[in-house]
Amino acid sequence: MKLQFAFVLVAVCAGSPFVNAAVDSLPKPEELPVVKELPDPLVCMDGTRVTSRQQWEKQREPELKRLFQHYMYGYFPLPQKVTATVERQRDDYFGGKAIKKEVTIRFGPEGTPPIHLLVVTPKSRTPAPVFVGLNFNGNHTVLDDPDIALPTVWMRENKKGVVNNKATDDGRGMEKDVWNIEYVVSHGYGVATFYHGDVDPDKDDPTDGIQAPFKKAGLIDEGDDACATIAAWAYGVHRAVDYLVQDKSVDRNRIAVVGHSRNGKAALLAGAFDPRIALVIPLQAGCGGTAPSRGTVGESVKAINDHFPHWFDANFKKFNEQPQRLPFDQHCLIALCAPRPVLLSNAVEDQWANPAGQFEMLKAAEPVYRLYGTEGCAAAKMPETGELVDSTLGYWIRPGKHSMTKPDWETFLRFADKHFKTGQARAG
Repeated sequence: MKLQFAFVLVAVCAGSPFVNAAVDSLPKPEELPVVKELPDPLVCMDGTRVTSRQQWEKQREPELKRLFQHYMYGYFPLPQKVTATVERQRDDYFGGKAIKKEVTIRFGPEGTPPIHLLVVTPKSRTPAPVFVGLNFNGNHTVLDDPDIALPTVWMRENKKGVVNNKATDDGRGMEKDVWNIEYVVSHGYGVATFYHGDVDPDKDDPTDGIQAPFKKAGLIDEGDDACATIAAWAYGVHRAVDYLVQDKSVDRNRIAVVGHSRNGKAALLAGAFDPRIALVIPLQAGCGGTAPSRGTVGESVKAINDHFPHWFDANFKKFNEQPQRLPFDQHCLIALCAPRPVLLSNAVEDQWANPAGQFEMLKAAEPVYRLYGTEGCAAAKMPETGELVDSTLGYWIRPGKHSMTKPDWETFLRFADKHFKTGQARAG
């Protein structure tokens, strides 16, 4: 079965295009002052204090989006026309309880690789709220299903079922206990996921992702603030949302983004820049995501840039020795999600991701949430292990290591149930 959709994007990536006078006038990293304490999210670069929601949305919000793109992630590509084709559909999935679709999303100039989105929605609730997110190893790994198309793009050799950097049938279903899709669907939620390598393979070589064709067409800047891998992944999530808001089986007002580790960094960035995403869940996203760049626990800015130079733009590397010069910290990225709910999830043994520092970021984002009249984070201090703080800014830490597990999904569902049912989670 092939159903086709075509639509033109709304420019959701506020702060783009990548060339404008405001960007040209930004200070060089070495010219920025050293600020050891967390920057106030309500104080603009020129010293103006934000005192209202209107002032935030007109002045500080777009400024922060420019700053994050210029100094850290790189600028999102310009919006493009998107077409989506449902290549395969099964209406009797999970014993007749769900619908499974494999959707090809095309966007961008000639040579841009498509996104292959796997969408599974329950029949028990139509339209259904949906979790959308990137997976690490291909759609064929998240379900034990021989019919799901194998990725044809580059994959890491050290993964099960990968031969000569290509996926094989031996990898089918190996992450079904990571995504727990049947469990999620049984609770009335859908799941939409795609391999992050569809957009940008996770390697320091931008020639086989979206960057090369976009640069050739003049849609990505070539400078030190050029779109890097995490921004490219977030941009891919936005393109998946373009399709999901058109799918009648999906509740377009209840789309949640979820991601683990580096995919969690992309999930938070995607949520911060796209108001159509109603709820944001970055799991163990750590440095460059939900942990402070000024932090002294776990991964540092220098360490992440040294090990993964393709994740962030060239400007971010100029802060390796002095992250205190950054004119923001990650609480400001959380604040860009306001007033939508954000849940930071962690594990006790994953100190590399700095769970305590992430709680600090959550609390530091509260002033912006208060502009919208929301409660922020209900906990005054980091909660005990296993205790969910389910306020608008939520927090949870479980026993165990760096991973995405069924207990994580149980918590995601509890958090989404509260906010989606009460109407606190909403798209812009």
